[in-house]
Amino acid sequence: MPKFRKHIFICQNQRPADHHRGSCDPTGKGELQQVFKKKLAEHCIRGDQVRANKSGCLEQCEHGPTVVVYPDEVWYGGVHAEDVDEIIESHIVGGHPVERLRIADECLNAERCPHKPRKSS
Repeated sequence: MPKFRKHIFICQNQRPADHHRGSCDPTGKGELQQVFKKKLAEHCIRGDQVRANKSGCLEQCEHGPTVVVYPDEVWYGGVHAEDVDEIIESHIVGGHPVERLRIADECLNAERCPHKPRKSS
């Protein structure tokens, strides 16, 4: 089997509603991943070309729901079902990441960024 052109990893991490870091999949139902799979099929993109995978915690909780597209190394935050068509059409099909959803490089794995609460000493 040929390798996938792209992998879309959708965080499925679930935390209590009052957790200070948030939760990418508060219902635990994996709805966002299901929407990606459905929309990829609607765009006639086969699962052996682009794979929409469930992911464990991607450690970008404050930016969630979090999605990352490889091999492009594009990280998206605050992704909701209504954003999926735009990501597929612009990024997956057109090769242009959706800048309004992109997590800034300086925020990825940073101890501090505008989205992360300061740790108390």
